[in-house]
Amino acid sequence: MSAIREQALACRDAVQVVAALGTDAKRALLRDMASALQDQCAVLLAANAEDMAHAAANGVQGAMLDRLRLDEARVAGIANALRVVAELPDPVGVVTRRETRPNGLSIERVRIPLGVIAMIYEARPNVTADAAALCLMAGNAVILRGGSEAIHSNTAIANALRGALVKNGVPPAALTLVEDLRREAMVELLQLTDIVDLAIPRGGEGLIHFVAEHARVPVIKHYKGVCHLYVDRAADLALALDLLIDGKTSRPGVCNSLETLLVHRDVAAAFLPHAAHALRERGVELRGDDASRALVADMHVASDDDYAAEFLDLILAVRVVDDFDQAIAHIRRYGSDHTEVIATNDEAAARRFVSAIRSAVVMVNASSRFSDGGELGLGAEIGISTTRLHAYGPMGAEALTVERFVVRGEGQVRHRQSRVSGE
Repeated sequence: MSAIREQALACRDAVQVVAALGTDAKRALLRDMASALQDQCAVLLAANAEDMAHAAANGVQGAMLDRLRLDEARVAGIANALRVVAELPDPVGVVTRRETRPNGLSIERVRIPLGVIAMIYEARPNVTADAAALCLMAGNAVILRGGSEAIHSNTAIANALRGALVKNGVPPAALTLVEDLRREAMVELLQLTDIVDLAIPRGGEGLIHFVAEHARVPVIKHYKGVCHLYVDRAADLALALDLLIDGKTSRPGVCNSLETLLVHRDVAAAFLPHAAHALRERGVELRGDDASRALVADMHVASDDDYAAEFLDLILAVRVVDDFDQAIAHIRRYGSDHTEVIATNDEAAARRFVSAIRSAVVMVNASSRFSDGGELGLGAEIGISTTRLHAYGPMGAEALTVERFVVRGEGQVRHRQSRVSGE
């Protein structure tokens, strides 16, 4: 038996223990996990410093390096996210629908854990803790396979969390960290159809494609975040500027940052020069179409590839659109079903935008940076689904459960059989 299969089987065995935990026991476990992270902060930061030094020596920079970095504030933030998850409603056992059929059968739809979740990620040590907390709160066990660039950070975090599991009488295999970083080991994990119930990749587009191509288990996919802000003709331009600056510059290396600005032609002359000045002050490079460049002379020429790009950097594609319909057509062509934003004071336009856009998150007069599990009330997120499966958008604990039918009767049968008397 391979080492990966052996680890996965131990994780599956641990599911039975986790699934049996009551709400209070899960809350206590998550609080102890949070405390363990803060108690071992120095150990975590030392491990992370080793990863950061190795990454820098290998030329890693920009968004990837930022996602890898830990400091005291980030460790405290990760611990706080676990405490928030601990206080969320327990999704397990929730009856989402109840009805009585004409034949007297009582039908309930009840949430139950998925089972074993395989989490494949890169350069994001916070995912080790977030994924563990959300899976455990939903009654699941988790197999974590992080990237080589974060192996020391992930190991230190996992060790701290497993200590809390042992303290609470939960098998440490309920949180299994795969330390074999060979791609062959990842592929084997993704093909354990008899053990793994769901795989969630979280990272760059290349990683997502690799997981989707090699997995035999169900996969939640999120390839990239090409997020748009459409400034409507009826927009409050000061409000729109705030949304633009926050969405593009507050943290450009994350998937909910803005990548493209669309501006209605009627307000372009009033909005674009001021917006360009504010963005230039913050180091943003602008790439636009002819109409945008006519208003902002030093803007670079945008290519078709720019409108499809997830820059994850201080770069913004810009286009002036003739009307609402052209904005929608642009988003449908270039968007990634992640997050789209409209700035408008026209309620009818807002309703049309929400109706026309199929993205997982649609914002009206709010920053794209709120497209985040923590900000949307999930405590933390295990990922963002842009595939229309059982979950769509940021995924919290509830998205790690499924509904099943519980049927109660009083002897009802579908086909009445005539009784045969014995002789």
